[in-house]
Amino acid sequence: MEKLMANQEKGFWSFFTSSGNLDSEKLQHDVMRLQNHYHNNGYIDARIGEPQVVIKKTRIEITIKVEEGKKYQVGDIDITGDLILPKDKLFELLKIKSNEIYKREIIREDLTFLSDLYGNGGYAFADIYPKIKKHDETSTVHITYHVDQGEQVHFDRIMITGNTKTRDKVIRRRLRIYEQGLYSGVGIKRSINELKRLDFFEDVQVDTQKGIHPNTMDVKVEVKEKPTGMFSFGGGYSSVENAFVVGSISQRNLFGRGQILEAKAQLGGSTNQFNISFTEPWLFDMPLSFGVDLFNWTREYDEYDKDSKGGGVRFGYPIFRNTRGYISYRYDRGEIYNIEFDAPSTIAALEGVNETSSSTVSIHYDTTDHPFNPTRGMDHSFSVEYAGGILGGDIGFTKYRLKMSKYFPLFWYTVGLIHAEAGYVKERSDEIIPDYELFHLGGINSLRGFEWEDLSPEEEIILSYNADGSKNVIKTKVGGNKYVQFNIEYIIPILRQHGLVGLIFYDTGSVQKDNYRIQFDELRESAGYGFRWFSPMGPIRLEYGYILDPQGDESTSGRWEFSMGTMF
Repeated sequence: MEKLMANQEKGFWSFFTSSGNLDSEKLQHDVMRLQNHYHNNGYIDARIGEPQVVIKKTRIEITIKVEEGKKYQVGDIDITGDLILPKDKLFELLKIKSNEIYKREIIREDLTFLSDLYGNGGYAFADIYPKIKKHDETSTVHITYHVDQGEQVHFDRIMITGNTKTRDKVIRRRLRIYEQGLYSGVGIKRSINELKRLDFFEDVQVDTQKGIHPNTMDVKVEVKEKPTGMFSFGGGYSSVENAFVVGSISQRNLFGRGQILEAKAQLGGSTNQFNISFTEPWLFDMPLSFGVDLFNWTREYDEYDKDSKGGGVRFGYPIFRNTRGYISYRYDRGEIYNIEFDAPSTIAALEGVNETSSSTVSIHYDTTDHPFNPTRGMDHSFSVEYAGGILGGDIGFTKYRLKMSKYFPLFWYTVGLIHAEAGYVKERSDEIIPDYELFHLGGINSLRGFEWEDLSPEEEIILSYNADGSKNVIKTKVGGNKYVQFNIEYIIPILRQHGLVGLIFYDTGSVQKDNYRIQFDELRESAGYGFRWFSPMGPIRLEYGYILDPQGDESTSGRWEFSMGTMF
């Protein structure tokens, strides 16, 4: 019982934890904690006395008298009054069950559930209360929930205030309540969450008041605008790109219409890239998103260089709640040059200009509570990309990718993350998959502690033939046609208000080729720690990874990695 209390006895770590110091305010909360503990463990008649504090020369003694009484189980359960569903169905939905230990907290949860259930049916003022009858001879408690649903209530006017920039229709289309529609408490909560997810507002408040017509309710949605335009400039170093500078300008609420316009440039290191994109989230005032992307970039790989110019279009549409489907088209005119002697055979065969014409169909399920720094929810996606064939171009393949992430809050505002992803790409008999369309692992976005391509399969390149017919060969890293990756993170807030967090992580995964099935006994492992700052320029990451199963000449001391940009 003492572990439930905030006031603790003096111990070895008291110098750091302040245990042993009396806090009168916390002492009153301790009494409430004890009472709740008993009431949630069957002791319905438990009485907790006032704390008796005795001050002595070197210590303080606290005595709290407890009268436990009998321990009760739940007996009969009933629901009376106005039933919105058949009684048997309501029994299935309730958390409280017969023959279980009586817990007052479960009754509170059932009352909240029933209030939401009736509220979603339009009964905004439903009166729901429990009748509890003890039977001392059997040590059971009979519980009856009584419901007086009252009259159905409809929303009348929905008024938007505080939006000095964002247009009314941008806000209204994210609401999950509608004028003349039935009252819905859950709809109000979802509306608040939807508006917060827009990330256009510092604060969102929704208040209700009695309407001018009978059985109606007015809703006032009050928002406080915040800046949505951003200009950023910075530089840094990453294990993949080396030193670089990056600049971007974006507006996430263009002209107050909710449109997104972004331009980004990166120079230096092994990559020079320029991107511009535009997104209309509600094309023709329908929940149909439309986007256009243009790009021009140069990348220096270890064995070759590649220039790419092209663009694409994309569409998205909601399928279910929290689920959207997407279809996109991408055109890439690439030139491969400066090919080294140890380049993969698929690259040597594609020297010069090649065109990639591909279409991707994907589905995305997202229940996270924040687009950039989530603390709870799931983020899953599955995509199929088809290149070549009837779409034309010189490159042909079908690529499948699955990504799954689960965020869950833990104690002291810490967050757990479990992430998994896998991919498979298949070439067609008459077309080639270049190395840059295959899979590679290693680095800050996959298995930290490994360098990019460290985990890639190897290919033998024949340099020459000897007189006896033997070959002189060299091994080079190539992409795999399949991969699997798992990441576990424990995220610890350092400066919550400023987006600075620390983390520890464990990574495992593998890139393989040829076989259809992943050989799980070939997975590699790493672990480490790091820091992230969710800055106005995007996530800035500094992370140290240590290889748990070093092989050959791989480092046994670990390595730091730094990057700016999105995460896996």
